[in-house]
Amino acid sequence: MDTPIRHDQEPPLKGVRSNIVQSIRAYRVSDLQEAAQGLGHHFLYANLAEAQSKQDVLDLIGAQFTLPSHFGKNFDALYDCMTDPLHKSGPQPGFIVVLEQIPAHVKFDKEAREQLLDIFRDTADYWGDRKIPFRCFYSFR
Repeated sequence: MDTPIRHDQEPPLKGVRSNIVQSIRAYRVSDLQEAAQGLGHHFLYANLAEAQSKQDVLDLIGAQFTLPSHFGKNFDALYDCMTDPLHKSGPQPGFIVVLEQIPAHVKFDKEAREQLLDIFRDTADYWGDRKIPFRCFYSFR
């Protein structure tokens, strides 16, 4: 059901830069999904709670973002799927991405987490260069 945005409320994502990767902190996933809908942006969500390894993380993102079957399941392929093909498919209104429960343990260590977030930072820069909003929110488990 569409909930109209009341004009006496703060606009969705007020104060959040249009091209950023940041902790989800005070935002709820449902609020971010509503904000995406209200802004006419794509909403991409991946719950990574079941992931144990880098491959698990990539498999879950690929499945939950419904990336093409040729998705190579590595960080370079993830970046490629998040940028150029979408750009070539026509005008894009913007993106709100949620990566929830990124693993934080030995098999997916700090370096792997930073590599993953760097892909989304690079993707935010890519879309920013094209004046397309790309906001990514994440949480660790």
